[in-house]
Amino acid sequence: MTIERHPKMRGLTKRIAGRWQHNSILSAAPRGLLALKALNEKARATATGLPFVRKPPAKVYGRIGSLRVRLANGRKDVLSAQRLRFEVFYEEMSATPSVIAGMRRLDQDPYDAICDHLLVEDHSPEGGAVSEAWTRTRKPHVVGTYRVLRQEVAQRSLGFYTESEYDIAPLIAAKSPRYRFMELGRSCVLRPYRTKRSVELLWHGLWTYVREHKVDVMIGCASFEGTDPEAHAMALSFLHHHALAPPEWRCRAHRHLYVPMDRLPREKVDTKAALKALPPLIKGYLRLGAFVGEGAVIDRQFGTTDVLIILPVENIDPRYFGHFGAPDELKSRIAAEV
Repeated sequence: MTIERHPKMRGLTKRIAGRWQHNSILSAAPRGLLALKALNEKARATATGLPFVRKPPAKVYGRIGSLRVRLANGRKDVLSAQRLRFEVFYEEMSATPSVIAGMRRLDQDPYDAICDHLLVEDHSPEGGAVSEAWTRTRKPHVVGTYRVLRQEVAQRSLGFYTESEYDIAPLIAAKSPRYRFMELGRSCVLRPYRTKRSVELLWHGLWTYVREHKVDVMIGCASFEGTDPEAHAMALSFLHHHALAPPEWRCRAHRHLYVPMDRLPREKVDTKAALKALPPLIKGYLRLGAFVGEGAVIDRQFGTTDVLIILPVENIDPRYFGHFGAPDELKSRIAAEV
């Protein structure tokens, strides 16, 4: 049987020939042994003509000297934040990594995928503020980070991380929708960069983000190093007696995690000694106008004693607006230096 004699085969041949003629690549193909090579070359030329979709640039919130603060832009940036967190929390401090975290040398959890991550980077060729000994061993890039989670994102996914330690749901339900909440967490700065300039830049980025998304209340856990609350009796007692949130803003640690903070009576609290003992981050929150929740929580994995921070934007001391920008400003005061 030949193709010419079989009507079905003749029809199939015509259809194949028609497709060949209407294909811009195949129709121009030469006959003979060079056909395959010519097809490959033309296909590559056609592919290179496809439009290239560029990744949008990272959102930069400000710059001071060689340091700049911006939002993470993709998986590579988040991995940089996770590596930095591992270095600070697990290698410098006393957090206990899982087997997987220890192998990967990354501080990871499911919340990283739904949070925004603020990054402070050092762009100086010589290593900026770090010592010569440090620059010989490592050229730093991401040197500070903050993880932030807005209420609308939390409610449609995993909720707030803070809910694992404190009963914040009643407060959020009572204050919403008038107040928009945002959670702060996983804040850390590489040791050689723990200077006023680095922390200030991180705050510039955070405050610009808050205004950009019209956040009304910042919440999150801040930590004392170590799991013995008695070692922080003076500072914890000061927080309980002088910074406890008023009833309309108060949240309490979950019953099974609750650790009393009023370890000393009010009259025995030495304010000067207590302020000196407070971690700088907690002290900074208090200066801005933050409250603390009721009760502390021991975090065994991270080796810390946690307290709940509640910071309504309306409570922020106005004297800081002259430096960081007023609540109705959307642009960072240091954005012009970028």
